[in-house]
Amino acid sequence: MGDPIFILLVEDNPADIKLTRLAFEKLKIQNEIFAVQDGVEAIKYLRKQGEYGNAARPDLILLDLNLPKKNGREVLKEIKEDPELRTIPVLILTSSSEERDIHETYHNHANSFITKPVDLGSFNSVVNSIETFWFTIVKLPKVN
Repeated sequence: MGDPIFILLVEDNPADIKLTRLAFEKLKIQNEIFAVQDGVEAIKYLRKQGEYGNAARPDLILLDLNLPKKNGREVLKEIKEDPELRTIPVLILTSSSEERDIHETYHNHANSFITKPVDLGSFNSVVNSIETFWFTIVKLPKVN
């Protein structure tokens, strides 16, 4: 098995954080998930500010759109406009299925848009698809 995958989960719902962690654990892939619960904390983490001074650079970001303080659209835009961060793949994982949200996030260079399923079995299937595509098929950039 390859190097562990480091995921930054940006999600304000504690139940969804727990569900995401359980789904990835069930897959038995080597991964570490660090969660922040609002957009301001996400940017501070990515820029290694304050308490995140020694934060690891994520291999992948799972980003909710509806966040407090700074929404996911704003976070995505900041990431993709930053030369140091723009190569990190950002997967939008949200309850929205609005065409406007899909269009806007792809316009701002999201790497994928996934609507969160409401039932556990479907959610596990989505996580399995993420694992298969992003951790098995795709080669992610490694930055020192």
